[in-house]
Amino acid sequence: MTPRPRATAKQRTVPKARSARPETVATRPMRREDKPSRPAARPASSRMVPARPIPEAKIIRRPVGAPPKPVPQEEASPRKRQVIAGPEAPASRSRAKPKPAPDRLEQLVAAARASLEDDKAEDVVVLDVTDRASFTDRMIIATGQVERQIQAMANHLEDALEKVGLKLRRDAIQGSEDWVLIDCGDLVIHLFKPEARATYALERMWGPESPAAEDAPPPEA
Repeated sequence: MTPRPRATAKQRTVPKARSARPETVATRPMRREDKPSRPAARPASSRMVPARPIPEAKIIRRPVGAPPKPVPQEEASPRKRQVIAGPEAPASRSRAKPKPAPDRLEQLVAAARASLEDDKAEDVVVLDVTDRASFTDRMIIATGQVERQIQAMANHLEDALEKVGLKLRRDAIQGSEDWVLIDCGDLVIHLFKPEARATYALERMWGPESPAAEDAPPPEA
């Protein structure tokens, strides 16, 4: 193996080091922080939106001291309107109605009265309105203290009348909170609460002292 020749002094000279230049932005490679940043987008909420005109609110004012609107009341049935009208305004009749047999009418009155007495009805009054009313011949008025009692009295009356052969129509019983009317044709039954009975005062309107109806037949001699 042949030996490698040694380098001479000229060959062993160290090359000169490059002169160090200060690194500037122009000479060093571009970094991330040197890149120009884009302007941030403006949030949508900060955009200028033209304001819409607010409509003027309408204020409805009621004059001071004006009474409130009345609450509509339940419309009375035709038979109740006839009863409230009194003998001075009877219902017109196109033809005379047939009179029931006296025994039959008294049988209905007795059955109704017995049913009311069994239900503890108060102040049961039977009025003969043959010469005063054009829609019935007998009127029974009774008082119940509470609505439940009045409803029970009406149901028991319907059963008692059916036992003596009178089956009421489907619309024969017309009721409210303080007044129940049972239309049996020649017999009309009124069931009241005490306050309603005093308000309508049917005994004074249809009693013996009330005037006779204009179209009622004259009393028999």
